[in-house]
This record gives sequence, structure tokens and C-alpha cells, in this order.
Amino acid sequence: MMATTHALFGVVLASAAAGVAPEFAPVALATGVFGSVFPDLDLYAGHRRTLHFPVYYAVAALAAVGLAVLVPVAATVALAVFLVGAAAHSVMDAFGGGLELKPWLAESERAVYDHYRGRWVAPRRWIRYDGAPEDFLLAVVFGAPMLVAYDGPVRAFVAALLLVSAGYALARKHLASLAEHLVRYVPSGVRPHLPERFRDGSDPTPPAESGD
Repeated sequence: MMATTHALFGVVLASAAAGVAPEFAPVALATGVFGSVFPDLDLYAGHRRTLHFPVYYAVAALAAVGLAVLVPVAATVALAVFLVGAAAHSVMDAFGGGLELKPWLAESERAVYDHYRGRWVAPRRWIRYDGAPEDFLLAVVFGAPMLVAYDGPVRAFVAALLLVSAGYALARKHLASLAEHLVRYVPSGVRPHLPERFRDGSDPTPPAESGD
């Protein structure tokens, strides 16, 4: 899924947290968005493995939510919202396409790495690829209510995310072709350090078992 889809989920998460504890709305918004996009900081360093922990984030999130309920202060709320966002991101990636430059070809069987079981989770492809029409629709489902719920800078932020989502969805397949073209000009000494999906667009690993 698009990073913007994850970020918009973070806004929804923050809105839910603010509904329970409105005094923590600002910190919930900041940590909700950050936590929901945080796993993708591994984009060029073991993507969907280095910072994606679908099981461990979920367990930590349950504990953190319990702590926030017992001790509702800014720090505990921030931790809980961050971990829920990171857990949701890691699980949501399993519902998308595989880890490949052109995931609409459905050649990769790696969606997200399950560190607990020590294997890759196979993609469900409910959202066929990041930037797919259904991905943009999901972004709208997350974002449209937030345009109503918020005003001022938050509404502008949500609107900007939706605009970026629309632009990315329109350009997604062209960007993959552009990446294939540009990688030819990367020095040969640097090319081995690029993520595999940029080097050859293939995924030689055997199929993963489904489920997480």
C-alpha cells in the first residue's frame, strides 16, 4: 500500500484515540501518523523485513494500550498509538502485493516478513499493488471522514495526502518503468547494493506459506 494510505490510517487512529482522551489529541495525531509510516523507513534496507514486525508490534501494542489505560499520560498514549500504527502497517502489507518492482505482475510471494515464525508471509493481493485503484479508494475511505472531522492544518494535511495519493496512483506504473530505465545508468560498483527489486525486478525465492 502507499505510504500515504498508511499515513491516513494514522490520522484515523489518532481520531479514535482523541475520541477517548481528547486531551491527548495532538500527541496522538503525531505518533499515530509517525507510527503508521515508520515501518517503511526500511524501504531501501531490507524492505518489509528490517522494520516490519506484524507479530511483535501487535503484542507490544496490546501491552502498551493496557498501560495507557492504567496510566493515561502523554508518554503512554504516544507509545500505544505509535505501536498500534506500526502493527497495523505491518499487517496491512500482507493484504497487498508482493515485494517486487512491478507487483501487478504477481510474481513475488513475499509480502512481509514474520520474524516470529522466521518466514515470509505470502501476499493476499486484496490491494494488488501500491498505487492500485483500490489502494487509492482505501486512502479516500480513510481520508474523506477526516476532512470532515478536522479543520485547519490537519484538514490541509489530509487533503495534501489525498492529492499525493491520487498523483502517485496515476503515475505508479510509469514510475516503475522509469526506475528500470534509470538503473541502467547506476555504476556497476553501486548496482549490487540496490534493493533486488530494482536490480532485476525478479524474486527468486520460493513461495512462502500463507497466513500470519
